[in-house]
Amino acid sequence: MDILLQTPVIWFIIGFILLILEFVLPGLILFFFGVGAWFVAILSLFIDMSLNTQLIVFVITSVITILLLRKWVGKMLYGKKQSSELLEDEFLGKTARSETSISPGEDGKVFFKGTSWQASSEDVIEPGENVIITDTDSIILIVKSTKNIS
Repeated sequence: MDILLQTPVIWFIIGFILLILEFVLPGLILFFFGVGAWFVAILSLFIDMSLNTQLIVFVITSVITILLLRKWVGKMLYGKKQSSELLEDEFLGKTARSETSISPGEDGKVFFKGTSWQASSEDVIEPGENVIITDTDSIILIVKSTKNIS
């Protein structure tokens, strides 16, 4: 059998991809799914498991590591900053560009840090207009037109 088609190698590659995606889609969730995939890779080196068993071990390991280690790993990576301070550093006061029109009661999209984000505003914002991020509501960015800032 070709080495690239062996189960441990496939799980290792999946884990590696998930760890790389953590840098693209921050949130400290994909990291733990990568750890889960690597756990299955190591386990499958020693134990012959069916695909269903591998998937169950992957999900259980990933969820357990998220529940037990996410807060601890977050403190190690981000120091003693609280999530609200991280939010301020990462989003608030930063400039984004509107991809769609946004108006009160009608959400749109903005481009920020290489990603498209859902956004809402009390201002009327045209596509291509620069906006300032003033707050967040879960994963929705609350923005204000730079035209209205004096």
